[in-house]
Amino acid sequence: MRTVPGIVLAVLAVTVTACSGGNRTTDTSSATAPPPSSTTAATTSAQPDCTAGFLAQFTTRQKLAQLLTVGVNGLADAENLVRSEQIGGIFLGSWTDQSLLADKQIDRVKAAARTPLMVTIDEEGGRVSRLSNLIGTAPSARVSAQTVSAEDYYRESLARGQAMKDLGITVDFAPDVDVSSQPDDSVIGDRSYSDDPEVVTRYGDAFIRAMRDAGLGAVMKHFPGHGSGSGDSHTGAVRTPPLDQLQQVDLVPYRKLIGSGAGVMVGHLDVPGLTEPGTPASISPQVMSLLRQGTGYGAAPFDGPIFTDDLSGMAAITSRMGIEEAVAAALEAGADNALWINSDAVTRVLDRLEQEVAEGRLPMRQVDDSVLRMARYKGIPMHC
Repeated sequence: MRTVPGIVLAVLAVTVTACSGGNRTTDTSSATAPPPSSTTAATTSAQPDCTAGFLAQFTTRQKLAQLLTVGVNGLADAENLVRSEQIGGIFLGSWTDQSLLADKQIDRVKAAARTPLMVTIDEEGGRVSRLSNLIGTAPSARVSAQTVSAEDYYRESLARGQAMKDLGITVDFAPDVDVSSQPDDSVIGDRSYSDDPEVVTRYGDAFIRAMRDAGLGAVMKHFPGHGSGSGDSHTGAVRTPPLDQLQQVDLVPYRKLIGSGAGVMVGHLDVPGLTEPGTPASISPQVMSLLRQGTGYGAAPFDGPIFTDDLSGMAAITSRMGIEEAVAAALEAGADNALWINSDAVTRVLDRLEQEVAEGRLPMRQVDDSVLRMARYKGIPMHC
């Protein structure tokens, strides 16, 4: 059995059972279709359904908690949240007390989790960097693509990835594979490697390989493409070019990197020809289906984890609904992991999700599939 070689986490305190791990490929010219969802695999005497034992350790509420990644302020906040609700991940933002990492307090938070915890961060380099005072600065994606080769960028990113792992981080919400010619200081701007999708693909692949080799998970963003959007989703709705135009540019990096082992973050984007009016991509079943099936944009099917962009601090979503409704809508649409930056609402969110399951709007089978995707992505050891 081959486990996903991305995130090395603590061994489970209990013995878990499952059969298969995800596959990775770094071939940027074509994608390899991942294995089918474990819960839909046929059960035979030769190949039993080995996921049942893993799933059996969770209550319904604990399964739902595994699908949440929540921003924390510091040690007390994070440790209490993980111990009380057993959420699947925490997010470290610009507001988070850095002693959580610098003083190894994160080990106490991880120890409070029954299932290995994702410790996530936005560390792109340039103006999106949370760790410059701990691991040093790095150029923006655009500057890197203009000044160093992709292999030199791989080596630089590998060193930063190893430094992040040493601090206790397990997942970096990067690279930004948006294709953009926007000015450097615009919402995407110099966070994009280039306005050439082939350049974006080459450097995005280098970053993903670097994170994998450092022992971290990478997450490509912002599907299906923010690079030519009409505005900033932090401040309001963003409209992209129509889907048929995204096919030629914005979706190219995803098409070529979908088998890389990276997760995918879906943005709060209104996409003509794809999303329903008033329904951003992050809560759109049509967008999740496009990504999962792949056929709608010429890619292999994707069975890795789908993350949402922040659901609580960006007006493109908050102007339309509250956090409980947004998380429910995202998971029901097909996302595997809902991200937001305020820990106050976790109990209310889980109460709402339990209600959605009880009333049939969020099928238990879909929840189980997402729990298993997240477990594979974390690299949780599973054995028949």
